[in-house]
Amino acid sequence: MPQSVKLVSIATAVPPYGIEQRDVATAIRNGFSARYAGFERLFAVFERSGILKRYAVCPLEWYFEPLGWPERSQAYIEGGVQLFIDAATKALKNAGVRADEVDTVVTISSTGIATPSLDARASVRIGFRDDIERIPVFGLGCAGGVSGLSIASRLAQSRPGSVVLLVAIELCTLAFRLDVLTKANIVATALFGDGAAACVLRVGVTGLAEIEMSGQHIWPETLDIMGWTVDPQGFGVIFDRDIPPFAEANMAPALTNILARNNLEFEDIDRFAFHPGGAKVVQALERAFSLGYGTLDQERAILCEYGNMSAPTALFVLERIIQSGLPQRTLLTAMGPGFTVSCVSLKAVA
Repeated sequence: MPQSVKLVSIATAVPPYGIEQRDVATAIRNGFSARYAGFERLFAVFERSGILKRYAVCPLEWYFEPLGWPERSQAYIEGGVQLFIDAATKALKNAGVRADEVDTVVTISSTGIATPSLDARASVRIGFRDDIERIPVFGLGCAGGVSGLSIASRLAQSRPGSVVLLVAIELCTLAFRLDVLTKANIVATALFGDGAAACVLRVGVTGLAEIEMSGQHIWPETLDIMGWTVDPQGFGVIFDRDIPPFAEANMAPALTNILARNNLEFEDIDRFAFHPGGAKVVQALERAFSLGYGTLDQERAILCEYGNMSAPTALFVLERIIQSGLPQRTLLTAMGPGFTVSCVSLKAVA
């Protein structure tokens, strides 16, 4: 019987520029109100977002300069490499593993394009071996942290004795656009922040948790819910449908089917852990799973302190849950472009 995969360590990192939500709101009002007739009606999203602070790879004033692909790409590469090193170094230290002992690195990122990828650019500085296997993954969006955990766990399972490092990095703020006068763009400026998370996975060792199973579900005809547009200035956010009501109506049936394929039911889950896409999304998920208001406390705390960082956010939530005491079985879940949901079940290690 195959040995179980263990989550040996988890760590998080944020870039140096902490930005208060009130300061973002003031700056965005100055930048948009005179040019966008519907701005004042949308402005309330800054107050209702549940966010007090976020972190950004560049200072706030940088985002109001003339920016195109070259400037955004340079910021993505410089900031992304440093965040990769920061998060990975912490996770390796927590696991008691040296960088030259890592056999495989899975890098999740959808907020910039870099070839060579961020892991290659960080390789010498962090101290990876020259025969490390690199697996950069693009396009998973907010589901990336959970999907990445699933990918990394299967790689660890397939190669007993190997050390697999997962790093999820998103610099969402680089998609802030002053030239796009849309509701989706205004909402994005109110929600998104930058951050990174890293995990070490192995078999045959003790750890923080056991990876029990994973699964995904994709809904047909939903490509318009979330994603990127691409133009000469950079990425532009797509929110063409209201995500909270979609989550409330569709998440529970999807997870029911995923669990059933693994001979599990909702009653077997001690803690549902979600990617907190926004305050309304968190409320919708509590209703969808018949959880009392406030049950998703760690999700709200992460959203308040960091905003929506896309892929790493669910791993920030998982880190908090582990610090407070991991229940017997936790189902970590995130939605993302596709439109899809990804989940991983983690069991407490006795």
